[in-house]
Formats: sequence, C-alpha cells, structure tokens
Amino acid sequence: MKKTLLAEFTAREGAQDEVSRLIGDYALKVREEEGNIAFDVHTKAAAPRAYWIFEVYRDEDAFQAHLNAPYGGPFNAALIPLIEEDASVLTFLDPLA
Repeated sequence: MKKTLLAEFTAREGAQDEVSRLIGDYALKVREEEGNIAFDVHTKAAAPRAYWIFEVYRDEDAFQAHLNAPYGGPFNAALIPLIEEDASVLTFLDPLA
C-alpha cells in the first residue's frame, strides 16, 4: 500500500529564500529515491511563506528508507531554525477508494 502524506511548515519572516533553496535541493534528492513516487513542493497562494509538500512513497518500507536517508537529518537540522513550527507538521493520508 502506498504511503501518502502532506508535510506543512511556515518560513519565518525573512527566511523564505533560504527555505526555498533548502527544500528545492532536498526535493531533488528525495525524487531520486527508489521508492519515491511524488515529492511536490507548493506554497500557499495567499500566504507564500506557508509550504505544503505532498509526498507519496511506494510503500511503508520505501517511506522508512526515506526517513533513514543520510541527507534527511542535515536538511531538518538546517530547516528547523528557519520555520515557525517546532518541526514539519505531518498529515498522513489514506485513499478514499
């Protein structure tokens, strides 16, 4: 079964350019993961500092491999001081049908 989630966070005032650079570089790496199906980064039209990342992985094993990728920790360590939340807010999604 696919693992699908939405990750959300808000860049601090003045940090949006750095957050965009970080998430852009990270997205390139995640999209190369064998089990990654989608890693789509968006900002809210009405609130451009608010980021939404739609992620889909082949299955739970692929998601766990993503979590254990060596570039994930450094990315999160660099991101945390640049966002308003304590960490990305994750919402796991189930298909309707």
